Amino acid sequence: MSALEHPGIRKVAQALPPATAERIVVLPDAARTAAAAAEAVGVQVGAIANSLLFAAVRDGVAAPLLVLTSGAHRADTSLVAELVGADAVKRADPEFVREHTGQVIGGVSPVGHPAPIETLVDEALSAHEEIWAAAGHPHAVYPTTFADLVALTGGRVAVVSS
Repeated sequence: MSALEHPGIRKVAQALPPATAERIVVLPDAARTAAAAAEAVGVQVGAIANSLLFAAVRDGVAAPLLVLTSGAHRADTSLVAELVGADAVKRADPEFVREHTGQVIGGVSPVGHPAPIETLVDEALSAHEEIWAAAGHPHAVYPTTFADLVALTGGRVAVVSS
């Protein structure tokens, strides 16, 4: 089986426009961090869209929240909680991530999930003409634009770091 036939990558490819899906790159090494991904594709770390899945807790119930943040900084969970009206935003464990995205930590894509996920898109990503995101596997990435990322995810643009 080629890497592009991996189920996680295939689901992401199906969720992308064909022209974007054709640009999925399978890297020789895993790119589990923004720095590793930036080095692998030759861009600034700020041009990497980190897909961070959190558990947004409202009235004691945790729901998935995807925050697509620039690799140049960290999401401020207090600020994010305020933005989405949650009591708290907590780091999701690997089981929660897989349940809601169908993907593993380090390879979570902005798209290709079993069901839509509430999404915030870091406005800092708009500073880059081309941004790179994970493609459903730690070895796979794809290039996109800020506008396409927002449109594909149905995400809300926000400042997610202080």
